Amino acid sequence: MNKTLAFCFVLLLLILGAISLTFGDTVSDPIPLWPKGAPGEKGKVGNEHDTTGADGRMVAGQRVTRLTDVSQPTITVYSPAKNKANGAAVIVCPGGGYRILAMDIEGTEICQWLNSIGVTAFLLKYRVPTRSGDTNHMLPLQDAQRALGLIRSRAKEWKIAPARIGILGFSAGGQLVGHLSNDYQSRAYDSVDEADQVSCRPDFAMGIYPGRIVPTDDKKPLLPELTVTSNTPPTFLVQAEDDPVHVENSIYYYLALKNAHVPVELHVYPTGGHGYGLRPSKDPVSAWPKRAEEWLRQSGWLTQKQP
Repeated sequence: MNKTLAFCFVLLLLILGAISLTFGDTVSDPIPLWPKGAPGEKGKVGNEHDTTGADGRMVAGQRVTRLTDVSQPTITVYSPAKNKANGAAVIVCPGGGYRILAMDIEGTEICQWLNSIGVTAFLLKYRVPTRSGDTNHMLPLQDAQRALGLIRSRAKEWKIAPARIGILGFSAGGQLVGHLSNDYQSRAYDSVDEADQVSCRPDFAMGIYPGRIVPTDDKKPLLPELTVTSNTPPTFLVQAEDDPVHVENSIYYYLALKNAHVPVELHVYPTGGHGYGLRPSKDPVSAWPKRAEEWLRQSGWLTQKQP
């Protein structure tokens, strides 16, 4: 009798495990990007911590997690259920002005949405705040380059297609999307291992209310370090006209991409402000996740293919 009960118990565990693998999204432990420490990291920041306070900013009735003093960058893998997975992957870059990372509203919540449409999401925890002398945010770019190369080199392990890896960013993370989309020919750091020998060019890019694509003192040209070419990846952009970070960031980047004959789609909404993630509101900009899904699908990035 005991053997029968034990057998039934083991069988039940196996069945539950199979159901979980088939129908449930999974989240990995954080994976360090740099096996021997991040390049250029002098350890002059404090311990990593969340600065969210009781009087912190609320969006859709919820607080916003504000992580800072990040010196050990990581990626965390959010895998969709097996019956949904389509082989596409997206690196998610939270914003926060390169001072903090809005890890929930522009991170974990975005990864969960991507999982819902069959995309494997990689949440990038890059270095903040900006270090002294890092005027062009080179350290976050190093982290983004390293992350994309690492993901592409391990695509088989994560059951993703190495030619369908995109990047999505918000605010400062949107600027980081612009940097990686146009600065991928060579690494901004000395090679660490084989992962740095594969391309770190995103196959597609998504900038949601990107910040500082254009200089603050002149809203017409792009930042000088953003050199758009015909090889810049296809791009999807969203911004609201009343965004205090300025809608011109998306508009002028769109024009640069258009002039370089890069496939690009831009959605400008009348209201919505800044920093809303995909939390619902009365503003029409809340529809952007549906438009983004349509763009991904129509562009072929969500087509079910064997990785």
